[in-house]
Amino acid sequence: MSLDKILSIGGKPGLYKLVTQTRTGFVAESLIDQKRITVGMRSNVSILSEIAIYTLDEELPLRDVFLKIQVKEKGGKTSVAHKAEKIKLEEYFFEILPNYDEDRVYASDIKKVMQWYNILHENNITDFSADKDGASEEE
Repeated sequence: MSLDKILSIGGKPGLYKLVTQTRTGFVAESLIDQKRITVGMRSNVSILSEIAIYTLDEELPLRDVFLKIQVKEKGGKTSVAHKAEKIKLEEYFFEILPNYDEDRVYASDIKKVMQWYNILHENNITDFSADKDGASEEE
């Protein structure tokens, strides 16, 4: 499954996979407990493939950040828990992305990235390479 079908829904913990669209929104299934919810069009929803992290040079797609974590952890889960102290989170993130913009990437963002990576890993969604059609590279 690609990151194009994985969602972060504002006000809801964890990640969701898109199941189907409806007239008034869509149905999503939690990757944590597999419960399905209906989400209206007015909800704040982000698709993981559209999220990027600020660096000093550019905005790096989230899939590239996940790839860097995957390489550092040799395919395993993160060695630092997402609930660790702020300084530990920042040190870990600096190891995988030394040029991230410390003024625009907050500890809460780092927590989310690490938590999302671990949720995806637990659900065997570990192929973070670019889509086959290459569309995500140009976006």
